[in-house]
Amino acid sequence: MVKEFKEFAVKGNVVDMAVGIIIGAAFAKIVSSFVGDVVMPPIGVLVGGVDFSQLAITVKEGSGNKPPVLISYGKFIQTIIDFTIVAAAVFAAVKGINALKKKEAAAPEVPPAPTREEMLLGEIRDLLKSGR
Repeated sequence: MVKEFKEFAVKGNVVDMAVGIIIGAAFAKIVSSFVGDVVMPPIGVLVGGVDFSQLAITVKEGSGNKPPVLISYGKFIQTIIDFTIVAAAVFAAVKGINALKKKEAAAPEVPPAPTREEMLLGEIRDLLKSGR
């Protein structure tokens, strides 16, 4: 069982997947910052100076040491925009990769040039056919 796990863990696909997950997590942070710090402030100004990250419905007021219970729908809106940007980026990447694969599949495959030995064998064959 340990041997099988080692074979699985060191396969190229698993390593590639791990790298993809790590890069994806870093990309998600960049997108979150982009949406929260670049996209949402101008949108907030356009809709009357609203800070979307502060939009919330108070379910229960806080008392003493207890904080209020909030439904933070503004943060939810930001998360939806984050998701939309990430989905669009992934869609564009996959579409680009698929286009490259189609071009690669459509390109005619050029046979390799014959080696010196193959050329000599061809000449010998032609001489034998001609009867010389």
